[in-house]
Amino acid sequence: MAVGRWAAVTLDCADVTELAEFYEHVAGLKAVQVSETGAYLSNGDGVALAMQRVEGYRAPQWPSQDVPQQLHLDLAVDDLDAAEAELLRLGAAKPADQPGDGKWRIYLDPAGHPFCASVWN
Repeated sequence: MAVGRWAAVTLDCADVTELAEFYEHVAGLKAVQVSETGAYLSNGDGVALAMQRVEGYRAPQWPSQDVPQQLHLDLAVDDLDAAEAELLRLGAAKPADQPGDGKWRIYLDPAGHPFCASVWN
């Protein structure tokens, strides 16, 4: 028997509003609560993502591990090229190091968290 149930993945950041708006557009999540110190986004079916403002936040340094990535998110897309254009338009960055032989692509959200986009069948 489980002790609890899945609630959310929470990302540290310096700017909660910026990161919440980014993931609203990127992942189709809706803001349930947003303030200067934290946000909670949900799709209504149990998928949730939260953000919390951290004083002195240091973004992960991917692919270097000087400041480790700690976690990453995977985004399922229908078309990698179309998704990339939209992700970059929304404020994602695409690092030069792209492992995976084109099977997936790595991006950085506005707070520097790495996330992957790939076509999932």
